[in-house]
Amino acid sequence: MTQEKPVPAPTNDSRAFWSNCSHNNLVVQRCRECGTAQYYPRNVCASCGSSDIQWVESAGKGTVYSYTVVHRAPSAAFSKDVPYVLAIIELAEGPRMMSNIVDCDPGEVSIGMDVEVGFEIRADNVGVPVFKPARRG
Repeated sequence: MTQEKPVPAPTNDSRAFWSNCSHNNLVVQRCRECGTAQYYPRNVCASCGSSDIQWVESAGKGTVYSYTVVHRAPSAAFSKDVPYVLAIIELAEGPRMMSNIVDCDPGEVSIGMDVEVGFEIRADNVGVPVFKPARRG
């Protein structure tokens, strides 16, 4: 029996994020006081402390800030994926988020590489953001 990958458990602060991801839409929070975009979801601005936060659609684009190639799966659920890339993505809006780089050989990933969001659908139709090399155009 194959073990399934974990499904996020939304909190009050992250529920809107995961709901949007399940509809193939990446969102970040933006402070209405200072304009700072932030990720991970929380109930106050990490920059100024304001609770006047709104959800805004992300462009879904970013660059690889840092990464590592995983050669040993942390559980059986990820064993078919090895080797895979775990990366810190600097979103076009400014905040950084951890995600996987997919649809390319791990040896082709580099710091500064342009990427765009996609979504891996897991159990219960939950979308998890992943990034792939940006299309040239």
